[in-house]
Amino acid sequence: MQEQQVIVGEYENEFDAEIAKGHLRASGIPASIYKDDGGCMLPPLQNSGGVQVAVAPHLKLKAKKILEVAS
Repeated sequence: MQEQQVIVGEYENEFDAEIAKGHLRASGIPASIYKDDGGCMLPPLQNSGGVQVAVAPHLKLKAKKILEVAS
């Protein structure tokens, strides 16, 4: 069973979210991206709902610090 994840960042588009995810992965933190773009059919939906980066709950504080430094 997969562990629940918590949101550590929200971005305007998938490109920015991928950069944030890359910073986390480079620091050894696995991350996921959550977005609603109609199954890739409607990318403009990302603009209204944002694109979120999530990590395991026990990594939340470390991830937020990394993203803060990276921005």
